[in-house]
Order: sequence, then structure tokens, then C-alpha cells
Amino acid sequence: MSLARIIWSISLLAAVVLAFVSMEQGAIILAILGLISGWFVDHEHRSGLIIAAIFLAASGATALGYIPAVGEYISAIFSSYSSVLSAAALVAICRTTVERLFLGKGTAG
Repeated sequence: MSLARIIWSISLLAAVVLAFVSMEQGAIILAILGLISGWFVDHEHRSGLIIAAIFLAASGATALGYIPAVGEYISAIFSSYSSVLSAAALVAICRTTVERLFLGKGTAG
């Protein structure tokens, strides 16, 4: 298992656990894990990550909240995971910008 997969797995696990456990530092833990996870996103997967982060932040986390009995829990999990994806998307956007401006990758000429 690669380091990137391990970090993403830990991030997902933390999002699930912190959806149910109230911690004062929960948000910062998710943000840090998201920033670290975002560093390991391949160039080909960055657009998908950004789209997923936008979707979950906009409405995806709350859309499942209306399912009887489990909707509240699913919504809490996806809301926590939305924090991870948003932080990872920020890193992906920054890396793409740096690569285009300073390294010449991804430009037309």
C-alpha cells in the first residue's frame, strides 16, 4: 500500500470518527489531514477532487440527511469528509498554479 493511500485512508477514517465524536480540535485535524492528502493527488485526479469538494460543500453532505434512521449519520460523515476534500482541493489548486506558473507544466506553449 502506498503512502498516499495510507494517508487518504487515515483521512477517511478520521472523518468518520470525528463525525460522531465531538472534539475541540476535530476541525483542525480534518484540515491538516486534508492538506497532507491533497499533496499526494496526481495531476490527472486533481479536477475530480476539486469537483467532489465543490459538490460536497454545496449540497452533497446534506442531501442524504432525509433518509430515515441513518440519514443524519450519513450526512455527518459526508460533512466531515467534505472538510477533508476541501482542504485537499486547496492544495491541488495551489500545486497546479505553481506548476503552471513556475515549472511550465500544463501550458500550451
